[in-house]
Amino acid sequence: MEIKTTPIEGILVIQPQIFKDTRGYFLETFHDDRYKQLGIQADFVQDNLSYSIKDVIRGLHFQNPPYEQGKLVSVVKGKVLDVVVDIRVGSSTYGQYFSIELSDENHTQLWIPPGFAHGFSVLSDYAYFSYKCTNFYHQLSEDGIVYNDPDLDIDWKVESPIVSQKDLQLKKLSDIKSLFKI
Repeated sequence: MEIKTTPIEGILVIQPQIFKDTRGYFLETFHDDRYKQLGIQADFVQDNLSYSIKDVIRGLHFQNPPYEQGKLVSVVKGKVLDVVVDIRVGSSTYGQYFSIELSDENHTQLWIPPGFAHGFSVLSDYAYFSYKCTNFYHQLSEDGIVYNDPDLDIDWKVESPIVSQKDLQLKKLSDIKSLFKI
């Protein structure tokens, strides 16, 4: 397993070891002891799987404290552009984003600790997206940033975005009052 840091402190790119042969391949998608050795001190309590078609954008979502979530994300089938935005007040990278392509071909995972808004766009015909979460979904704590916030200027790499009504009503980063502090 290989781990890489990113320009935003706390966000980690994980490349699991893949064992291939003529039958196909095998990889561990999670091993508590190994991930803790890599610095991911997380207790996962909920797994989620979403299915989306090409050009769908989901996010940018987060849950406010005390129901904040860390997420270990990956793509089971397809390809997405995964995006995280730093919303930790006092962070030197507050308001900056990191993006990476995750796919069933590269098997890359992304660790997103609490304090980040998260979203993705689907670049393939469809995608199955997997989330391991450190806290349960809590509807009253959910919040988000609208995907097309001009201050973030994220290139989602889709021509005709498909976005839910709920996500279209999210606020700009400048209008949220972040409860995450460094």
